[in-house]
Amino acid sequence: MTDFVIVGGGVGGLVLARRLVLGGADVIVLEASDRLGGSVASHTVGGIQLDAGAESFATRRGTVATLARSLKLGDDIVEPNPAGAWLQPATGPAFRLPLNSMLGIPGSPLAADVTPIIGGRAATRAYLETLLPGPYAAKSKTLGELVRRRMGEAVLDQLVRPIVRGVHSADPDDLDLDKVAPGLRAAMIDTGSLARAVRSLQESSGRAGSSVAGIRGGIFRIVEALAADLDRFGVDVRLNSRVENVADGRALVGVEGGSSGTHIQGRAIVAAPGILGDVSNRGHRVVLATLVVDQPLLDAAPRGTGLLVAKDGSGIPADGGIRAKALTHVTAKWEWVAERAEGKHVLRLSYDDDSADLAEVARADAEALLGVPIPTSSVLAFGRSEWYRPPRLTHTPDGIHVVGETIAGTGLANVVGQADELAGNLLRDS
Repeated sequence: MTDFVIVGGGVGGLVLARRLVLGGADVIVLEASDRLGGSVASHTVGGIQLDAGAESFATRRGTVATLARSLKLGDDIVEPNPAGAWLQPATGPAFRLPLNSMLGIPGSPLAADVTPIIGGRAATRAYLETLLPGPYAAKSKTLGELVRRRMGEAVLDQLVRPIVRGVHSADPDDLDLDKVAPGLRAAMIDTGSLARAVRSLQESSGRAGSSVAGIRGGIFRIVEALAADLDRFGVDVRLNSRVENVADGRALVGVEGGSSGTHIQGRAIVAAPGILGDVSNRGHRVVLATLVVDQPLLDAAPRGTGLLVAKDGSGIPADGGIRAKALTHVTAKWEWVAERAEGKHVLRLSYDDDSADLAEVARADAEALLGVPIPTSSVLAFGRSEWYRPPRLTHTPDGIHVVGETIAGTGLANVVGQADELAGNLLRDS
């Protein structure tokens, strides 16, 4: 009998499978689609192979970097352009994102790069949180709840929400505080203030702002390397194998596809969104539009590495017409992409929904956000991709372990860290 049957071949499932087989276990991986990687994928736009999903990872705790080094990708870890990104408020001109901040939470609420965004009254309200006792709101479950109670709605709506939505494709009210910002709660209690906690964590990390890194050639190379390792170790990886049910304990797994009607016996670990939850709820949709543009005026990177777009309380996009929730100037952010683009520019815009004329919508949004004319004739290529952020699981059946975004939260650092921890526990208990 197989020791472990991993249901789902996303990054979490692949990391778990690799760690288990290295620990001596016999593993089978079942993936419903025709490829591995889940939301980490690639596509070629204008002759350039690019990430079609995640294009960076959080550097906290070194989780992903450690995995990359073990996959012999350590020399290809790269940092983004330090110029940083901008924020397009719901009204008014765009601003550079505050340097002294974490996920939009200002470390210095009265700083000159904060007050123009949220206004003097809101900045003063946020500053007054330094007078609150450190434990106040420390029991907040989500990032949104903590920021709202400590610094007020304006900081949440005009800074934290657009930044978190752009980075994690999720609302701060839906993100577990300790998963999206490890150590922030403890630092707030220790320093007596949320603002001081942000500054303390930045000082301890040695870097300001969001700490992220990428992989030269694309994040999808991690999936390729994981798949190659599993093949080298002789792991049975089956594509186009849709799991219909997972029983308790040492589970029987019903599989359709290449092995229709068969059952695979082994201890099941679920790494596939929807298997245990409401199959009709696919989660939050993320649509990406990628443009390859010939426009020399973009050489100056007028909005740094890109923009996050704020919305007002009614959810109306900034300026009433911009539908994108974020824009990444990919060739300004990653040197390796600029080298491969050979003078052209790659722009990546994210949306909550699709449209038949997405290419034109993205072109118009990019032109408005960057403040540079981008005529239709300058767009050399267009690519579209999408994925779903699965809803968080609130309950898992007895005897079933779960790995991946549904339990770990968003972001590669969370997914890889949780998969690695689960693998260690399973190996100790087996």
